[in-house]
Amino acid sequence: MIAADALALDGIRHGFFTREGGHSTGLFSSLNCGMGSGDNKETVAKNRAVAAERLGVAPDCLLSAWQIHSPDAVVVSAPWDGEERPRADALVTKTAGVGLGVLTADCGPVLFADPKAKVIGAAHAGWKGALAGVTARTLEVMEGQGARRAGIIAVIGPMISRAAYEVGPDFPGRFIEADADNARYFTASPRAGHYMFDLPAYLENRLRAEGVGAVVNLSLCTFSDEQRFFSYRRATHRNEKDYGRLISAIALT
Repeated sequence: MIAADALALDGIRHGFFTREGGHSTGLFSSLNCGMGSGDNKETVAKNRAVAAERLGVAPDCLLSAWQIHSPDAVVVSAPWDGEERPRADALVTKTAGVGLGVLTADCGPVLFADPKAKVIGAAHAGWKGALAGVTARTLEVMEGQGARRAGIIAVIGPMISRAAYEVGPDFPGRFIEADADNARYFTASPRAGHYMFDLPAYLENRLRAEGVGAVVNLSLCTFSDEQRFFSYRRATHRNEKDYGRLISAIALT
């Protein structure tokens, strides 16, 4: 588990969990926390219990949404019934004992905390959600729970880096159409007509522009560090049929 110094706060526990220390085998070795993967569901539940224990919450209180690459954020105050999960990409709470988790395998996990207001959040930010404004929506929902934007700390966890994120010729237009300044996040790829996309920098600068009090980017690449991280793109390059999911989580104690 990786911890960020910026989130070492009284009354708050967090972790950007690696793939290490779990029960899964094969492609999912070992701490695969994604129920949507093809891994054995009972094994995934054991893995999530490992993460919950490290986070200091009950296993059924480590929550993650049905992620749909949207800008949607929801408030949670208690575990939901059975497998019923909201379709959203960010969770917010001010309830102690509830762990907010996001699942990633190259997309950006962002953990938020306002230590004074005791409001926390967790967002799943792939390129679609980032462009659509999932971080902005998370901040709005946190403010609705009593947080103050200037008092919020946001930490961007392990995700695919610019060096590993090649995109096609039509991809940059989506971002440049939204804001011409977004051209700075694209550099030429060795492959003609393609680009390398710096999604971590886009997220970091967007959070700063949205008025977050402190933004920290851990600058850890999921694609390049196979020992610690799962990666969708790495699995795709190898023609592997599935991949594990990392969990990043935060809780009020």
